[in-house]
Amino acid sequence: MKKTGPVQNEAQHASAIQTMFDAIAPRYDFLNRFLSLRRDVYWRKRMITAVMRPGAPVRTLLDVACGTGDVAIEAIRQGSSELSVWGADFSHAMLAAGKNKVAPFKDRIHLVAADAFFLPFRDSSFDAVTIAFGIRNIVDKPAVLEGFYRHLKQGGVLAVLELTTPQKGFLKSLYLFYFKRILPLIGWVVSKNMGAYQYLPASVMGFPPSPEFARMMEHAGFADVSWHPLTFGIATLYVGYKK
Repeated sequence: MKKTGPVQNEAQHASAIQTMFDAIAPRYDFLNRFLSLRRDVYWRKRMITAVMRPGAPVRTLLDVACGTGDVAIEAIRQGSSELSVWGADFSHAMLAAGKNKVAPFKDRIHLVAADAFFLPFRDSSFDAVTIAFGIRNIVDKPAVLEGFYRHLKQGGVLAVLELTTPQKGFLKSLYLFYFKRILPLIGWVVSKNMGAYQYLPASVMGFPPSPEFARMMEHAGFADVSWHPLTFGIATLYVGYKK
């Protein structure tokens, strides 16, 4: 029997995720807003606010797993007139869906088709790297975090925004009921892709606890790592620095 190694498993997983996002791209933005009650907009604003630090100008920002460009657009809104943003995603359908959205900022937002493991940029190129709702889809998180570290300039900041599970109490029970029963049904009705919205809760519940993920960031080289639960812990913002 042929053995399947870690690299092959990662490649197969990535291919499945790419196919899934290509399929749901046309309804992705609508479902994000609807299923989160527009909290996803607020969460992205919080992430960009965290990287726009006083006294540490951000002139170059890389947004990995950029999807349709929401983070890139928010960065332009909050950043200085000197800011340039590169958005990278391996889903061509997502990038196509975002093309018109970023068109008003075409001189400052540049979308490229790229895998998180093979980013077409030189090391030490960016003042900030962001990834929103994407790192849970990556099997080898330590390796991709090391790549983000390499692409940052000295003093640069990494911000990771990810869906997480409330830790206890009635809210956790209510959240899990919605997430496992109601959300996949709504996702299927709107996108006609039940599998994608069954995968979503499974991937969120499989994401490491915040202290464990913070340690991954530290092992990748990041300093002063912190995490900030948002909306009762439904999402969490992780921040670390390349000293």
